[in-house]
Amino acid sequence: MSGFQAEIETRGDAGLKKALEEDFDLFILDLMLPNIDGFEICKKIREKKNTPVIVVSAKKDDIDKVRGLGLGADDYITKPFSPSELVARVKAHMARYERLVGSNISQNDIIEIRGIRIDKTARRVSVDGEEKNLTAKEFDLLTFLASNPNHVYTKEELFQKIWDMESIGDIATVTVHIKKIREKIELDTSNPQYIETIWGVGYRFKI
Repeated sequence: MSGFQAEIETRGDAGLKKALEEDFDLFILDLMLPNIDGFEICKKIREKKNTPVIVVSAKKDDIDKVRGLGLGADDYITKPFSPSELVARVKAHMARYERLVGSNISQNDIIEIRGIRIDKTARRVSVDGEEKNLTAKEFDLLTFLASNPNHVYTKEELFQKIWDMESIGDIATVTVHIKKIREKIELDTSNPQYIETIWGVGYRFKI
């Protein structure tokens, strides 16, 4: 509801493994976990990463212990707490972290239009949060059209732009690639919401 995507692990060892091997914007860490407790997880995370860590616990004594041990948690919340308080703290710590390290992190070049997200740097496409697997040429063609919305391109122009060669009787490949892209990103390929066919001319990305 607040626009975050969360991954949950209920075992300490599984959570620590994922935390160290994958990239996350923030960790919410319960102290009472099987196999490896939150104290050890917090310590291990901080040895490897500067990602914000919010610790939650049912016991105020545990929070005091985390603070006293200096394990590197960025914030502490005692249960019970309201979801709105947690969301507010998450947003605050993510914003603070981005300010602190933003100057050292190169931002990905991203296009976002009506639910479709094209990460040009990572070469990834998602629609309404669901990632789609596109081939290299499909990605290049979609990105080119989305980078120039509402501009109508002929098949010949697209062939020259994407395949970097003169289109000599081989422009059918453009049609095939458009069809495959639509199958991956459109909810209804017979009524496309993103890539529109301009009959007798070519295609355009609708904005």
